[in-house]
Amino acid sequence: MNKRTIHVRLLEALSDTPVVFLRGARQTGKTTLVKQLAEKTADTEGRQYISLDSATALAGALDDPTGFLQGLKKPVVIDEAQRASALVLAIKEDVDRERTPGRYLLTGSANILVLPGIADSLAGRMEVLTLYPLSQGELAGTREDFIHALFQQDFTPGGTPASLSRDTLLEAIAAGGYPEVLARSSPRRRAAWFDSYITTLMERDVRDMANIQDVGGLLRLLRLFGVRSGTLHNQAELSRSVGVPASTLGRYIPLLEALFLIWFLPAWSSNLGKRLVKSPKVHVCDSGLACHLCGADAARLADDPIMAGRLLESFVAGELLKQNSWTEHPVSLYHYRTQGGEEVDVVLEDRAGRVAAVEVKLAASVAAHDIKGLASLRDALGDRFVRGVVVYTGQDVIPVSDRIFAVPVGMMFAGHRG
Repeated sequence: MNKRTIHVRLLEALSDTPVVFLRGARQTGKTTLVKQLAEKTADTEGRQYISLDSATALAGALDDPTGFLQGLKKPVVIDEAQRASALVLAIKEDVDRERTPGRYLLTGSANILVLPGIADSLAGRMEVLTLYPLSQGELAGTREDFIHALFQQDFTPGGTPASLSRDTLLEAIAAGGYPEVLARSSPRRRAAWFDSYITTLMERDVRDMANIQDVGGLLRLLRLFGVRSGTLHNQAELSRSVGVPASTLGRYIPLLEALFLIWFLPAWSSNLGKRLVKSPKVHVCDSGLACHLCGADAARLADDPIMAGRLLESFVAGELLKQNSWTEHPVSLYHYRTQGGEEVDVVLEDRAGRVAAVEVKLAASVAAHDIKGLASLRDALGDRFVRGVVVYTGQDVIPVSDRIFAVPVGMMFAGHRG
């Protein structure tokens, strides 16, 4: 069983916050993690665990939310809480009467915060954490924090970089991070899991959250996002490609976001005196799912460098998103692109306004043209620019310009054991 790095942050939140909401896609390990916390140990009394995947529990939560909560021993874990959003108001009333830390630990495989009034109801009472599919560091048993390293005065990514040949890297991209997929060695069995997973989401979670009649249209949209993962989002062009009206896409896209299937990397902008592209980039949340939607395995990625480069960008952006859920140096993530074509795949801005940037290259060497976007951003920002890196498939950390380095992709996942 892989140790989840967010476990420490979850314990911290439970120590001082009445309600903690652990959200994330289905099958990322939320239930396993909260059941571990629910168990009685020598140091804790444990907590009651109840899942709203149980028809009986769900009926009670829907019919009488207040009575349902009164019948539970606190502290309590309520798994799949998005299935009974009416519980939120009852939880607010309960914690207002008894505001003890860690009273409720909720999980959800759909983001209940997008539902009207939910976020406002628990404002100041709830901390939200996101559990993503397994990171490469979690798979290797390390606690990686590449984001923290990027902002240090002495750039030391830490640890020995994971040895990642090009073939190994492509295998990692094609596999993704869902625990159940990684437990299957056969590509055919992995594909079967993804097919079943998508079917379950479309037939169950989508219908739970929204009155969607054309599930086929939603599925076509998801498949197209797989093909376009790592590209600029153009909703009008997407509408034409899928054959779905723009107004309908306005309902479908937030639904796919709420189910943690896709995420948008917003365009970074500042007063730089440059004309910047304002469109976000779209990424499928798991590179393995993106590959499945494209019909690609590691062998096809090896034969198609354009697809492989695009999915590598999504893979790296996704790993940074995961690390940002536990890093000691939290940042906001963006991409950067000028009208002149200078671009950076991921821009990281910390709370002090300092910026680091990551460019991704599926190559074993770095040339001068590979750092044009990083150099453009550095020159525009001056002292605010802390560091830029080109993540590549070579073996050495190489300074290539002022505050710009070439860094082996495996360095992103190196860290401390345990």
